[in-house]
Amino acid sequence: MKKTHKRSSANLNQTSHYNAQPSVATRLRERYTLEQNSKGSLGQGTNLRGLSRRQVLKGLLGGVGVQLALPQLELFSAPAFAQSASQAQPFFGLFYWANGTPWHAAHGGQQAQAGHPDLWTPNDVGQNYSFSPLINPLARHQVSVITGLEPHTEIPGTPAGQGDGHMRGFMVALTGDRPQPETFDHSSHTLTALRATLDQVVARHPDFYQENPLYRSLEVGVSEARFHGYGHWNAISYNGPNSQNLPILDPGVLYDRLFNVSVDTSELDRRSAVLDAVLTEAQQLNSYLGQNDRIRLEAHLEHLYALQSRLSASQQACEAPLVGNYSGDLINKTRVMGDLIATAIRCGLTRCFSLQLTSPASTHIFSNLSVPDGMHKTCHDGHWERVRSITQYQMEAFASFLDAFAEPDASGMSLLDQGLIYGTSEYGEGWKHSVKELPVLMAGTAGGRLRSQVHVRSAGGNLCTAQLSALRALGLPIESFGWNGANTSDTFGELFA
Repeated sequence: MKKTHKRSSANLNQTSHYNAQPSVATRLRERYTLEQNSKGSLGQGTNLRGLSRRQVLKGLLGGVGVQLALPQLELFSAPAFAQSASQAQPFFGLFYWANGTPWHAAHGGQQAQAGHPDLWTPNDVGQNYSFSPLINPLARHQVSVITGLEPHTEIPGTPAGQGDGHMRGFMVALTGDRPQPETFDHSSHTLTALRATLDQVVARHPDFYQENPLYRSLEVGVSEARFHGYGHWNAISYNGPNSQNLPILDPGVLYDRLFNVSVDTSELDRRSAVLDAVLTEAQQLNSYLGQNDRIRLEAHLEHLYALQSRLSASQQACEAPLVGNYSGDLINKTRVMGDLIATAIRCGLTRCFSLQLTSPASTHIFSNLSVPDGMHKTCHDGHWERVRSITQYQMEAFASFLDAFAEPDASGMSLLDQGLIYGTSEYGEGWKHSVKELPVLMAGTAGGRLRSQVHVRSAGGNLCTAQLSALRALGLPIESFGWNGANTSDTFGELFA
């Protein structure tokens, strides 16, 4: 898989002192000297073969213990060779964007009369397909796309409104089932799921984790704009009926949660000092490592230090209250979230996550694209060109997010070689809420189980077939998926290696 790593630029004027500091690698080599009779936690007698995948470097910061997780090292394996992507445990990510794609003839009769072109569906099928204009921003990650899909669930007659694309489309796209009929109320837009969303299906499956991670799943969001401030409209991750996992929206909060810095610590220098607090122990560990592991450890610490600098540079954007129609740089914030999640996966803190770029029926105002109204209204008002530009921007954000997972490690493998990130939306298009042509994208090869850059066309096909394909690609022994008319045991064989 082609691996490209593009970093977002950041204004570092507020934190120029970071640039003057020596690299972590330099400090590891020069600032500290190894004490042969160290009394630290990695002293002489340490059984390094007993280190686990979740081993951490520990230190003191202002009298408070802090820790940073280690990346996968050859030291953890016996014999001491790094795992290949096919041997490593896969990870799963769910990437969600709101309001589908621009409408075209395949979405229905009214959409056909509007006369707009289909800019989503590629012209050819199979591997190495030609990227369509709206998927082209993702070309550098060789994503696969499945087109023509729609929900196959039955629609109960009462209560009324359960066929609304906002509601039926979302639930089938993320859970394989319809909304819960008993609590459904269309007039107030009240609904909940009958069962868990894909991310939680994976995170809870007994065969997914061989040992319990620090976090079975992470739920993260970017835009803070909401169609409603209650219930379903606030999160895409469900455990089951009336049980949602609200996303973390602040990169600083996510950083603190992942790397064990108290959220009560507000001073930027304390975040920066986390690495200094563990440098002594890092140097002690460094003396036991082979050349490849030393490179991995130094690169890992350097990566975390760069993240701290970027978070510090954007402190106001991260910590200031964001209310209403937040119109900040979604692409930059999405990339920061991607860097943090990718680091968490490399550290073994989790292997499952969901990222909500924009919330269901998003009212986010894309003022950077000269769109004056929220996206939901823009769709309903029939502004096709504005919706096209918003969709392209959301795909650019998805591509920036994937950049964080495409960076190769010392062995030349990337996280995209190891895992699968499943991208989808709530329906096919937002003008008339059609659930036909509901978009599905797959990035990553799941340890070599999937082929890259494949277009599967399945006109009128069962959406649950794509979901089961993703679950099987993760090695989960799930025989069928889907409920209430959508059950299937089929997968898209063209996707598999």
